[in-house]
Amino acid sequence: MKPMKKVCIIGAGASGLTAIKCCNDEGLGWNRFALKKSYDIGGLWRYEDNAKDGACVYNSTVINTSKEMMCYSDFPIPKEYPNYMHNVKIMEYFRSYAERFNLLKHITFNTSVVSCEPMDNGQWTIKTCDEKTKEEKEIIFDAVLVCIGHHAQPYYPLDAFPGIESFGGEYFHSHEYRKPHGFDGKRVLVIGVGNSGGDLAVEISRHAKQLFLSTRRGCWVLNRVSGNGMPLDITLTSRATMLAGNYLPSRFINYVAEKQMNSRFDHEMYGLKPKHRFTGQHPTVNDEIPNCILCGRITVVKNVTKFNKTQAVFEDGRTEDIDVVIFATGYRFNYPFLSESILKVENNSCRLYKHMWPSTVENNTLAFIGGIQPLGAINPISEIQCRWALRVFKGLNVLPSVKERESSIDEQISEMSELYYKSPRHTIQVNYVLYMDDIASQIQVKPNFIKLLADPKLFLKVLFGPCTPYQYRLHGVGKWKEARHMILTLKDRVRYPLTRKQQQKESGLPIGFIVFILIISILFYFLY
Repeated sequence: MKPMKKVCIIGAGASGLTAIKCCNDEGLGWNRFALKKSYDIGGLWRYEDNAKDGACVYNSTVINTSKEMMCYSDFPIPKEYPNYMHNVKIMEYFRSYAERFNLLKHITFNTSVVSCEPMDNGQWTIKTCDEKTKEEKEIIFDAVLVCIGHHAQPYYPLDAFPGIESFGGEYFHSHEYRKPHGFDGKRVLVIGVGNSGGDLAVEISRHAKQLFLSTRRGCWVLNRVSGNGMPLDITLTSRATMLAGNYLPSRFINYVAEKQMNSRFDHEMYGLKPKHRFTGQHPTVNDEIPNCILCGRITVVKNVTKFNKTQAVFEDGRTEDIDVVIFATGYRFNYPFLSESILKVENNSCRLYKHMWPSTVENNTLAFIGGIQPLGAINPISEIQCRWALRVFKGLNVLPSVKERESSIDEQISEMSELYYKSPRHTIQVNYVLYMDDIASQIQVKPNFIKLLADPKLFLKVLFGPCTPYQYRLHGVGKWKEARHMILTLKDRVRYPLTRKQQQKESGLPIGFIVFILIISILFYFLY
């Protein structure tokens, strides 16, 4: 009898959890060992008051992707949950997922990975360290899934801000921010207008004497709520919009998108109009920035050129007294447990085939999960990546030659440089629908439109409706019998937490009694 093989999963956040579950689904007959440096699941979504390694949500964080678009493909988020969830609700969902599929028993907590080295026989030596006892040990694995995401290291470009060392106030990275305490009566400068910078600016502006939001390039700001009150990604993330984006001139796409965003508020008048077109950057999602600017709580300023003891000096020569500076300058990813001979990361960029596979590993037993930046949710992408990776590990799917993969990586980099302005932020950017379909095609689970013609109602939903994770459970390996129902009833679940039906039921007033009162009221009106 052959010894049971072992796969190592590094991380137990959104990507690590689905990696364990996908191992179970594939029936590998392999031992699954998930190594987690901290004491709990959840990754960056697990809020802690104290500092922790990697990214951490702040106390008030609400996700920018709606529940129907961010769920795992065969485990819907409860219909009563809000469409955009607070981090507490997201952790509840992760815990339900882990409990439903019995994932926790495969996780070794408080264990960090010191090194991950290939062996001559194709296996891997993983050196681990117990975070409590500091005891180190080595374990042999047959394959490795790296599931630590791309928010590994706060990017803190202090060298770009002369004089910061002489600044007499407080300054820190947004990674350290938790709650808006200690800002009352202070003049606060937030540097960066990404999602974190926008959120912090809005929240702190309610407490600070004045909030200054500094931007180098500007940004396009999207609202979570789109037409008819539907979540933005429900409206935009479809195959129809993807096809339009591919075949219509980019100038036209940009014109329409920018006109729509400027109809909400004029980005130039509000000081946020960027130097690039809409499709040239990952947009910022924020519902409150224009309101805060309009009422004076937030003042948009240019890029900082230097600091002195009490002030910030901006590109246009403006100076402002500042008490606190927050660098919302993002993160950089790295893999310190891997040698550069396996994967070299430079300027937040590395060479991975389809953002997953290093060409340096001959037997393709190392894959990176969730290390990309979509305009959409990461959970479904990590899941589909895992489904493919595990079938490669099993030998059921074969990757192209090294030469073909290297050529594909070159094309990937070239396309990225054409679409987005040059920035470390855009080295791992992907189109959500195109990428999901691409990876799904590798394992033959992309929706088959020929087959769907036999079901016209479903066909139209899959083509013109939101590209939900459920669509990748309609056919092939991992087919889920509830997928069709979930696709067709999506709007019911979007509306459910917004309706008053539950409150009416709980109020104890039966519908018959309400109708009776209405009839009596109408009769009284006319008789009187």
